[in-house]
Amino acid sequence: MPDLMKGKVAAITGAASGIGLECARTLVASGAVVVLVDRAQDRLEQLCKELGPNARPLVVDLLKPAEVSGMLPRILEIAGQLDVFHANAGAYIGGPIAEGDPDAWDRMLNLNINAAFRSVHAVLPYMIAQKSGDILFTSSIAGVVPVVWEPIYTASKFAVQAFVHSTRRQVAQHGVRVGAVLPGPVVTALLDDWPKEKMDEALANGSLMQPKEVADAVLFMLTRPRNVTIRDLVILPNSVDL
Repeated sequence: MPDLMKGKVAAITGAASGIGLECARTLVASGAVVVLVDRAQDRLEQLCKELGPNARPLVVDLLKPAEVSGMLPRILEIAGQLDVFHANAGAYIGGPIAEGDPDAWDRMLNLNINAAFRSVHAVLPYMIAQKSGDILFTSSIAGVVPVVWEPIYTASKFAVQAFVHSTRRQVAQHGVRVGAVLPGPVVTALLDDWPKEKMDEALANGSLMQPKEVADAVLFMLTRPRNVTIRDLVILPNSVDL
């Protein structure tokens, strides 16, 4: 329905591709004004032209703390209000621990955990003051089921789940909902380091989802009555045995 999110403003990090972009498309189509947050300026500007006037670009490097902490005034300048903040940006690393690169782990953990938590810290006081809002994370099934071939990524999503559960309980009294969508494998750039054989097999047997399927789940979460919180929404391909 085109008016499900009419009058709402959402900001989505990591919105230049993958799940973030599909969520932006879905929310714009549902009537929301969406601030697409990413560091890829040219890509953002082109996407917002394609999505129309209700899509607004905001260039932020989430690995620069000062830019993250200063995000809220820029969102308000661009869109006038903020009703939904979707901490979607993230990175993925899989593979054996013994063969891993700890420096690469640090970057992924900083993005998946520190930058995500800092971004919520930047916008949460505003939502508490207005006594309304939604904080949503793109988590992962790896946040509840340890996945043997991705221990560092799994650890980052377990941290996200702990943050979601505890923060939700802190701010529910202020009318702010906090939840997470937990997809299984999705066709995005995060899986670029999957071995080719594994990717080919997953595509052939239907064990990968498309970003649009996650975006539809996000819209469902955001459009529940205000007395209802979807704390965790797990979405999996039928052929994934988890």
